[in-house]
Amino acid sequence: MNSLRATLRDLKAKMVKDPLPPEDVAAGWALGVFIGCAIPFGLQLIISVPLAMMMRVSKIGATLGTLITNPFTIFIIYPAQTWVVNRLIFGGSLSFSRLMETEWTWRAVRHLGAEAMASFFLGGFALAIVLTPLTYFFIRRHVVAHREKWQRKDSI
Repeated sequence: MNSLRATLRDLKAKMVKDPLPPEDVAAGWALGVFIGCAIPFGLQLIISVPLAMMMRVSKIGATLGTLITNPFTIFIIYPAQTWVVNRLIFGGSLSFSRLMETEWTWRAVRHLGAEAMASFFLGGFALAIVLTPLTYFFIRRHVVAHREKWQRKDSI
């Protein structure tokens, strides 16, 4: 538990101390979360870091934001996003228990069929559309508040 707390403290420090303006820090994190949700695990950093460089936003945020999907969370997020979209758009021929039992490798998803693949990608984009603006505004507010707090301490 202490190592998790220390890791979160380090991430917070990197986020707040990033020399970029708060909007660019938040945009980097939002970009990372978008890529983390919309692009399958394994391709995310290859896409997020060059995009962050091109957009001149936080590369640290873009990298860490992709960690929304990681080897631990994909076994919950991927089945959930696939199942929800499958129910809403395709009428729900996929069972949640079958999706939870899936390995979430390319081979396993292809084996589920075209409907599952479409549900998976549409679910990822739907999740990205919801979480990206939430991430941007949360991170921006957090960075601004922390920097104001440190400015007040420095001026005393």
